[in-house]
Parts: sequence; structure tokens; C-alpha cells
Amino acid sequence: MGFWKSLFSASDVAAAPKPAQVEGYAANAGTSPNSATRIFFSTDREIDLYELEELCDAVGWSRRPLRKVKKAIQHSFLVVSMWEQQGVRRRLVGFSRATSDHAFNATIWDVVVHPDYQSKGLGKALMKQVIKKLRSEDISNITLFADPQVVDFYRNLGFMSDPEGIKGMFWYPD
Repeated sequence: MGFWKSLFSASDVAAAPKPAQVEGYAANAGTSPNSATRIFFSTDREIDLYELEELCDAVGWSRRPLRKVKKAIQHSFLVVSMWEQQGVRRRLVGFSRATSDHAFNATIWDVVVHPDYQSKGLGKALMKQVIKKLRSEDISNITLFADPQVVDFYRNLGFMSDPEGIKGMFWYPD
């Protein structure tokens, strides 16, 4: 429960500066020892869709039409991207977005972290940033859909299955 408490404290509700650097993260990501890598977040929606597609390809996601991805980003309540910066070179290494009713509820979608950056706490940092931003907008009910292989990741962040066992319902075209 400490994870959630840290998100709801008064100091965490203030909007993070843009870009926000991941606290304490600096790495040498396989390059020369003198070229530190900085990881930071951005809420800028101007994302190169081809770079986002490469990120999604790296984790094995199915390709989606770029025009629809662009529309989804434009109509999202929140977009958070995570970037590696080394010198002047920037690389998209994480992404997430959320839709919302702008009052009570938000649903997190498209959480993706490049495989080279997984298991380093960066997925957790990305999720913490998304939740912090949603909480700063006074959104209190945050939901998401998780594939079976990542349920434990979200559970470790404090997400839980519906306590009343209610299953989501879906409608798909024939």
C-alpha cells in the first residue's frame, strides 16, 4: 500500500515538470563509460508514430493502422512517453496513455516499455508517472486491462482484480 500512499500525498499531486527525469536513473546502456544516459518523461503528444510503431514491434504487439493510432493519441486524456537521452540523441523507450470522463474515471491503455529497459524499474516509474498525473486531475477511479502475463506486474503496483468478481463485458463487430 506504500506505493499508493506515495501517489496520494500532497507533494505528489503537483504537476511534474516537463520533462521529468526518472529519479536516480543514469546508465551506460552499452556505450562508452563517459556517456551517461538520462531517462525522462514527457506529456507532449507530438510523438513520431513510426518511432512508436518500432517500440510496439520490439515487444511483439500487432501492427495497428497509424491513422488510428494518431487519432487515439489525439483523443486521449493523458499521454506519457518515456525517453532515453544520450547527448543530443533521444529514443522513445516507453509509452502509455489514458482515456477519461474528465471527472471520476480513467482507463490506462497501451503501456509499453522497450525490452532493453524492462526489469529495471522503468515500467513501474512510467506507471507511477501516469497515476500521479491522473491523480493531479482529481481522477480517483483508475482501471486498465492486462494480458495474463503482466497481471502480476500491475498487482505489484497495487492494482487488483474487481473485488466483487464482476467481469468486464465487451462488444465486438461480427
